[in-house]
Amino acid sequence: MKDREMKLNVEKKQQRFVPLAFMVISLCAISFYLGGAFSSTKARVIQVTSGGPASKDPISIQLTKADCSSAFKQEPFPECNITFQDVTPCTNPLRWRKFDKHRMAFRERHCPPTSERFQCLVPPPDGYKVPIKWPKSRDECWYKNVPFEWINSEKANQNWLHKSGEKFIFPGGGTMFPNGVNEYLDQMEELIPGMKDGSVRTALDTGCGVASWGGALLDRNIITMSLAPRDNHEAQVQFALERGIPAILGILATQRLPFPANAFDMAHCSRCLIPWTEFGGVFLLEIDRVLRPGGFWVLSGPPVNYEVHWKGWDTTEAKQKADLDAIKGLLKKMCYTLYAMEGDIAVWQKPVDTTCYESREPLTHPPMCDDSIETDAAWYVPIRACIVPQPYGAKGLAVGQVPKWPQRLSSSPDRLRYISGGSAGAFKIDSRFWEKRVKYYKTLLPELGTNKFRNVMDMNTKYGGFAAALANDPVWVMNTVSSYAVNSLGVVYDRGLLGTLHDWCEAFSTYPRTYDLLHLSGLFTAESHRCEMKFVMLEMDRILRPEGHAIISDSPEFVEKAEIIARAMRWDCTRYDSAKNGEDPVLICQKELWKASPASDSDVIE
Repeated sequence: MKDREMKLNVEKKQQRFVPLAFMVISLCAISFYLGGAFSSTKARVIQVTSGGPASKDPISIQLTKADCSSAFKQEPFPECNITFQDVTPCTNPLRWRKFDKHRMAFRERHCPPTSERFQCLVPPPDGYKVPIKWPKSRDECWYKNVPFEWINSEKANQNWLHKSGEKFIFPGGGTMFPNGVNEYLDQMEELIPGMKDGSVRTALDTGCGVASWGGALLDRNIITMSLAPRDNHEAQVQFALERGIPAILGILATQRLPFPANAFDMAHCSRCLIPWTEFGGVFLLEIDRVLRPGGFWVLSGPPVNYEVHWKGWDTTEAKQKADLDAIKGLLKKMCYTLYAMEGDIAVWQKPVDTTCYESREPLTHPPMCDDSIETDAAWYVPIRACIVPQPYGAKGLAVGQVPKWPQRLSSSPDRLRYISGGSAGAFKIDSRFWEKRVKYYKTLLPELGTNKFRNVMDMNTKYGGFAAALANDPVWVMNTVSSYAVNSLGVVYDRGLLGTLHDWCEAFSTYPRTYDLLHLSGLFTAESHRCEMKFVMLEMDRILRPEGHAIISDSPEFVEKAEIIARAMRWDCTRYDSAKNGEDPVLICQKELWKASPASDSDVIE
């Protein structure tokens, strides 16, 4: 009898154990599947294998916990074909024929589908050298780094640049300032006194050439976003960034520029040849959207001062007069006032408040836009031929109303009240955090703060706190706000900093090898559900200069995976755990300077 009871008890225990064991096995299977993104970092065993650039062995880190294991591996990436050396995937001339030529739409962003994205390392050009350090780089760069002769030959009479031995020299000339940019800026300052006292801090240069205007303004505490398309000039933006001057690929065509409304204190066009009054004035209306109330629009070149120059412009005096009258008429209907006009330079000022708009006659063209599209929405949003209304209380955003530079860097902007979750308290907390965090970064990377780094990108900013903490260092920072996050980019501009909207599931609007330092904090946690990590890091490799650095701070799981991918890209990395203060670990990597192999299996991008 006792034997029978014992047997029954054993059977009951076995019956309870079976579903329990099944549940444990199921949980292990789920953990294996999701472990790369969600597994805990406690009690982990780390094993790193790297065979170096020539090895074909996969690079992996093995994680072990509670007898359930998950492994992430990445084969070393091959080299791209040498024809990829200056590839810009979303503005690729080889694909232009596929897109509409109306209003130059084919030169806008047209990114390849995921299935066509390359998975290889973009090689440097033959003879590439580590770029010359700032501030010397503003005046010269290595010819082999940007080996394009078109500007040198076609613009020789305009003093943009000239080749001397192994270098390009930038004397500071331009189409409308062949005698030097500083003379041109001196004249501008006489017309716009706010350029001298810190009232004007942020500027936009459309059709920037090699960005001599923006480069010279840095000495006057004005920071410029230089903008040019990828076109037959070959490499305007690439030249600008090689010199250490802020710049981005872009064009006024059918889509809004990737900047918020009311961002820039000044916008500039020097013989940029944009047809400002065509298509209902849509291009000038987009400049109006991004220009701050009370901001200045500066135009030099055709048709300004046509009485003197029209014969050299291959046109007629009557045609140029009609063009100037049309621009004046359009700006008057947009409530702009002619602020100053002297010699080759004309300056108009945007209204400070909405009084003029409210007093316009009904059916006046251009009309006011309805509120169906947010004023700050600027990622693949079509430009419309209407005036974007200023927000309530816009006077507080006006030039002369926002604090002058450098006070505005640390002042809590009024615009915070329009941003979800924004407040003066949150702004101060963010600023204090990044002041402390950057000090910590400098203990890990002592060269941060020296001229080792010039072009810096914060890939996932909120209020520009990382950039603000570097304000006294010889760097400029491209503050990037995700197009899927809360659009806080206006606050960045209110602080007197530069930035852009971007979706990291796509390639950035720049050439390869244009940034010295990439900073990433929390991006993979925020975007992993949309963007495959491998492609984001390959894009980081494309835009990072050889011997440049990346600082990656994220949850432990993503930092570990980033390290594996980084090693597969020939990066040398060191991880620093921050468990003591509860902050995310930090991965600091340096990109290797390598030469392209004589042959490659990669195909040319089409």
